[in-house]
Amino acid sequence: MKLIKFSHNQEWGQDYYLQVLFTKRWALFQGSVSWSEYPGWPYLEIRSGMGRLISILFQVHKFGLTIGLFERTWKL
Repeated sequence: MKLIKFSHNQEWGQDYYLQVLFTKRWALFQGSVSWSEYPGWPYLEIRSGMGRLISILFQVHKFGLTIGLFERTWKL
């Protein structure tokens, strides 16, 4: 089990990722903040089940925020 991991991706904008208390398959907390090159409509998605306790995705114009609690580890 690892304690914390930061990651950065620059493909279609800037993405910053954070994982806290995670193993190869599961993570207690995962989050990302992104700034896209292209604007989009406001968007809110809240999901539960299918390998996650709760996951929240929020996007407004070019800014995006994703939070996941006790879910499958993202492949960064």
